[in-house]
Amino acid sequence: MVKMVSRRKDAKPMHFIEIAACLAVMLTWAVPAFADGRVNTGYFGGVAIGGYDTVAYFLDNRAVKGSEKYSYNWLGTPWYFASEEHRELFKKNPAKYAPQYGGYCAAEVAGSGSVTVNIDPEAFTIVDGKLYITYDKVHTQDFAADISAVAPKADANWPKKQAELAQDNYR
Repeated sequence: MVKMVSRRKDAKPMHFIEIAACLAVMLTWAVPAFADGRVNTGYFGGVAIGGYDTVAYFLDNRAVKGSEKYSYNWLGTPWYFASEEHRELFKKNPAKYAPQYGGYCAAEVAGSGSVTVNIDPEAFTIVDGKLYITYDKVHTQDFAADISAVAPKADANWPKKQAELAQDNYR
């Protein structure tokens, strides 16, 4: 049995099982801090990007509704695709095709206000190989028009927004 002993005279030895249990509890509490995996599924639906095929944005340059037939579970969330080919491409490199900021409105993440959960899957832009989805097409145009200034703001705001989302448990 492994024992850890402190140099303090009044300290009691800790057994390996107790240490492992403490670590497990600490890691469980720390998970929200590493909430990179939070994916926007809107208020209803429970599917990433409202069921739209994220690979189609890149290959077809348009929003295409996916099918449950071609679904794949990533980051605890189902993603729908229009074809087996698109699903396989996503499985090989999901980060390449996933929208920025977990699929939340990129323009809202860049702003100082709240994060808009319900997005318009048809309101998107791809800049430098990154997919940005917004609340509506006007937000997309504004975001894309000033991408060099707005994207860094969104990148800087995203960790704070993630923490707020984790705390409020929006899904």
